[in-house]
Amino acid sequence: MVVCNWRVNPLAWPLAMLSSAMYGLLFAHSKLYGEAGLQLVFITVAGWGWWQWLRGTGAHGEPLRVHALSRAPRWQLAAATLAAWPLLGLLLQHATDSTVPYLDALPTVGSLAGQFLLGRKLVENWPVWVAVNVFSVGLFAIKGLWLTVLLYALFAVMALVGWRAWNRLLRPNV
Repeated sequence: MVVCNWRVNPLAWPLAMLSSAMYGLLFAHSKLYGEAGLQLVFITVAGWGWWQWLRGTGAHGEPLRVHALSRAPRWQLAAATLAAWPLLGLLLQHATDSTVPYLDALPTVGSLAGQFLLGRKLVENWPVWVAVNVFSVGLFAIKGLWLTVLLYALFAVMALVGWRAWNRLLRPNV
């Protein structure tokens, strides 16, 4: 899935749906309810992202291409993500039996931001994924999900590769 993403191949989206369904089950079993719920959102957003990559358009009606956000929207997205984190943490703390509600909430809201950016082919999705994956390595270690720790460490490296690949695609468009 990640390789398809960095190659800007729409096959990434159905693969995302499949992997999200499998991880949703694992996270629910591990009482990581933010992460489990996020997988349901990912399945829905993957449908949207798939449509965006196949039929979406840019600001002037042209086919969607890899591009970058301007400075103001970057800060707005960062502020929205940081504001949503404690709110989701509070919800998880009071509505679930999660042992790590705020640690669960941060990669959850970061992943939502990353999915939105990826769906719109914004290069900023990659540093978001690097941060989410690195943080998630620690979270999954706390929960003893050792194979997932290894997978998310690999995802972090792959996100760095994707970031580099999309930056190469971005240069001709600047």
